[in-house]
Amino acid sequence: MTTELPDYAPVPPSALGPAVNEHGYHVGRVEKNLYWVTDGGYQAAFLTTPDGVVLFDAPPTIGHNLQRAVDEIAAATGASSEVTHLVYSHHHADHIGASSLFGPDVVRIGHAENRRLLLRAGDPVRPAPDVVFDHDHTLMVGGERIDLAWRGANHTPDNIYVHLPSHDTLMLIDVVVPGWGSFAAFNVNSDVPGAMAAPAEALSFPWRHFIGGHLGRLGTRDDVALHQRYIADIAESARTALSTVDPSPFYAKYGHNAWAAVKAYLDTASEQAAAPVAEKYAGVLAAADVFTVSTTFVILESLRLDSGVGLQIHP
Repeated sequence: MTTELPDYAPVPPSALGPAVNEHGYHVGRVEKNLYWVTDGGYQAAFLTTPDGVVLFDAPPTIGHNLQRAVDEIAAATGASSEVTHLVYSHHHADHIGASSLFGPDVVRIGHAENRRLLLRAGDPVRPAPDVVFDHDHTLMVGGERIDLAWRGANHTPDNIYVHLPSHDTLMLIDVVVPGWGSFAAFNVNSDVPGAMAAPAEALSFPWRHFIGGHLGRLGTRDDVALHQRYIADIAESARTALSTVDPSPFYAKYGHNAWAAVKAYLDTASEQAAAPVAEKYAGVLAAADVFTVSTTFVILESLRLDSGVGLQIHP
């Protein structure tokens, strides 16, 4: 059986990152002794210090290439290649599922909720962090300062802001993908209002370089601000759809099949709300025509359920 696949808009070259090497990774300098690693789909970072290497996340798709990247930089600069600390951005396996490669002696750091969630998961490849914090934590390694901050739930309950002030860099994973539209269903964010507010929180820190965790390039403040406008446009369009799409024809059509009526109504409202946003960002954000409808559905539902938009009290 042959399935005809849909066509999508071309990806703007500005959304693409550097090519990977023969081992399947690219490692590059962010600033000074801070480096980033990508396989084209996922990103991690590491900081070289006189007392060892601090690794930020350990995506399994990069896997053993994380140590290869560290070794490559160590050979070129004379820095240590020993990973002594591993900072978890959040608990999801696609970002820290290679943690166990670095053995039991690495000091792992994460939010208190990160520890709870990893202990619940009981996943041997994601050991729970040894050092935990509730709101703010400053990690000092080899004279280098790393500020870790929790500002409430966003993508997950434990997702943190990793700020390296001496390197002009912020790492915030799974909230903004520089140059791209949202991933499916608004990236399955556990707290939709928190995820919508997170870019503004990110911009409140001083930085020039942004590590978002996915795809092939680093970001800038302009990338985060662009994502912020894109999501705000979706929310505004969803509010309009909630006030203009009449649900009654769908209930008339499907009668007692309430789920069919609700599905048809929400699908129609989401598609109507997403259409002008996808058109506006075509050629500006890669794949704006791929997941904007599913992202709009999630934001529309959050507006209804978290904010009460469009819900009326029966007289």
